[in-house]
Amino acid sequence: MNEAFEILFTASFWVAAIRIASPLIFATMGELICERAGVLNLGIEGIMVAGAFSGWFTVYMGGDLWTGVLVAALTGAMFGLLHGFLTVPLGLSQHVTGIGITLLAASLTYFTYRILLPEVSSPPKIEPFQPFAVPVLSDIPVLGPALFNQTPLTYLAYFTVAAVAFVFYRTPVGVAVRAVGENPSAVEAQGISVTAVRIGAVMVGSALMAIGGAFLTMSAFNSFFFEMINGRGWIAIALVVFGSWRPGKALIGAILFAAFDAYQVRLQQITGGVIPYQIFLMMPFVLSIVALVVVARRATYPKALMIPYQKGER
Repeated sequence: MNEAFEILFTASFWVAAIRIASPLIFATMGELICERAGVLNLGIEGIMVAGAFSGWFTVYMGGDLWTGVLVAALTGAMFGLLHGFLTVPLGLSQHVTGIGITLLAASLTYFTYRILLPEVSSPPKIEPFQPFAVPVLSDIPVLGPALFNQTPLTYLAYFTVAAVAFVFYRTPVGVAVRAVGENPSAVEAQGISVTAVRIGAVMVGSALMAIGGAFLTMSAFNSFFFEMINGRGWIAIALVVFGSWRPGKALIGAILFAAFDAYQVRLQQITGGVIPYQIFLMMPFVLSIVALVVVARRATYPKALMIPYQKGER
């Protein structure tokens, strides 16, 4: 028991937790932007797959790492544009469209992989982002290595949370995005296009989701392989609800889930196989469900979420 408890105070544990949380942060911020604008984006899982592949393949073909990130973001934005076009002006079911986007993006990615790399037996590798220690701050015991000795994409994840919070609560653009998710008719009365704001939000959110996928192939690992997203997109949707559609709370939720995940790996090593490993694998998800049930009952969701809006409606 003492050994299991001491894990929580080791730097390596929190380094792993922040690394696991980074793709979730990107995906959660992306989904949060979409939902605050009134659009549920269930295409997140497939968009993350597409971003993971497109970013990795760009680097594999000779592009630099940041170009790979940009390509991944553009890929996500294009799928976001498709999702937004189908759900906003056409008013199609956001549930059905989102699942369709996930299937389309994932299947198209796997098909492209087989076409471009037909004779590859094992995934080719690239040189991924390397950890960068922030001077002075990385020397802080425990938290220093965890927060300030990470790869550049993790620092970008920190910045993304701050940027989303700032835009939402300190800029007219953020006010417009939140307003179309609460009262789109009031936004239209101000002469602002609800359709443009919603589609723009979905495109930006989808770009962030794709960067979350690219993190896995360009920072956490160094190659692309099937099933690597492994449900992270669905977890991100739950984290948005857990965070009550607020960037700061959603960040905390992502770190908590990642900590559960990192903890279960270390518990497996301590028990030495006495307890079936499947028990540990399901721990983060069980704890997340419990936390979600407790928090979601008090959460206030955007009033126009999943409600199609046509110009002139009241």
